[in-house]
Amino acid sequence: MMNLLDRNATIGSVVAELPQATDIFKDFNIDFCCGGHRKLADVIAEQGINETEIYERIRLAQEVRKSEYESNKNFNEMNSLALSSYIEDTHHSYLRRALPDIAEILNTILRVHGKNHMELFEVYRLFGGLKTDLEQHLLKEETMLFPALYQDYKNQHEILHLSSDIIGEHEAAGKILEKLRTATNDYKVPDDACGTYERAYAMLEELEKDLHQHIHLENNILLKDYDPR
Repeated sequence: MMNLLDRNATIGSVVAELPQATDIFKDFNIDFCCGGHRKLADVIAEQGINETEIYERIRLAQEVRKSEYESNKNFNEMNSLALSSYIEDTHHSYLRRALPDIAEILNTILRVHGKNHMELFEVYRLFGGLKTDLEQHLLKEETMLFPALYQDYKNQHEILHLSSDIIGEHEAAGKILEKLRTATNDYKVPDDACGTYERAYAMLEELEKDLHQHIHLENNILLKDYDPR
């Protein structure tokens, strides 16, 4: 087991070793998916985070993990076939269900509340772009990246090229998620919001959570040996 308190540890390596760290990083507003390649110590310094507090929380979480039964999958020990299959069965399947449902519910609240909440037009625009990007992204992974990883000894050049594209698309998706969170005021619904409005924002926040985990698994574990950054 790696030393998670090592100042040279990257954000992604900490999360890969200790999945519970995702909640800690969220509390400190640390990007653990697209920014997973960065050293945690550097981000702590740049964002003015209390170093003692965050490292103590990581240490405690690590101790809890050691003492409790580990029910989560050990993604680090999965080979490319197993991990890509898990990603496709779990995260790709979720997106194919969630994206059209969110598009429909956003259309509904925009028609009803858009006149009084102009920010919904921006939310609808941002989500529309994210939906289009993700739909082609899933196809690229399933038809090109994952098959190439299955036979990595034959496709090193292709994997490197695809990985660069995939990671770049992850970063673009991450930026849209940040803009959506800003446009929705951290998914805080207005006082006159109806139940459908609340459901729409809850679905968007759930999408953000799933995408963060999805991107983390790919950037920091599946493609860690092919990351051009």
